[in-house]
Amino acid sequence: MQVYKTHYRGLHVGKNHYICVIKHQFLNLKTMNTKPTVKNRIKNKMLPLVIIMLIAFAGQANAQLPSYRLKNISGKTVDTSTLASQGRPFIISFFATWCKPCIRELTAIAEVYQDWQTETGVTLYAVSIDKAQNTNKVKPLVDLHEWPYEVLLDVNGDFRRSFGGEMIPFVIVCDSGGKIVYRHSGYTEGSEEELITKIRELPKK
Repeated sequence: MQVYKTHYRGLHVGKNHYICVIKHQFLNLKTMNTKPTVKNRIKNKMLPLVIIMLIAFAGQANAQLPSYRLKNISGKTVDTSTLASQGRPFIISFFATWCKPCIRELTAIAEVYQDWQTETGVTLYAVSIDKAQNTNKVKPLVDLHEWPYEVLLDVNGDFRRSFGGEMIPFVIVCDSGGKIVYRHSGYTEGSEEELITKIRELPKK
């Protein structure tokens, strides 16, 4: 006969974020020796990995925007840590001139961008990850689609990799203090509405 015994342990993974780790153990009443099955051994090996992933996600979701020095398409150097200096929420959208979903997303946002700004004051920064030999294609693309954004050049890709190097299109929403509150990769028609929804949920100053 086996008794199912459960132990609970709380892990703190950030301000107001806790994970309750549940460790299950089967005890044999006859011998009182734990003899885990293959299934339980797999669970025990997977548990630390799950915990690490949850902690990493919680940390990234509440992380402060890192500092990198990027050029804009006019040649001016911009420190990414200053993007929050205007005291308004902002969006960072990583794209490339060869990325068709990126172009569709930024074009879709451009159609409602003025309304978003009027309602929330949000600013969008479009960050190109094109290599140095292709940066001459960025401004013509921006002009062609009449994107009303400040465009930055992440030529070495270091800024994007600081977030884990997700596939593009990759979008980050930050609050007025520069704290990352939302992030996603990929684009489907209408998914830009998720961004303004997250902006609307932010506390008003």
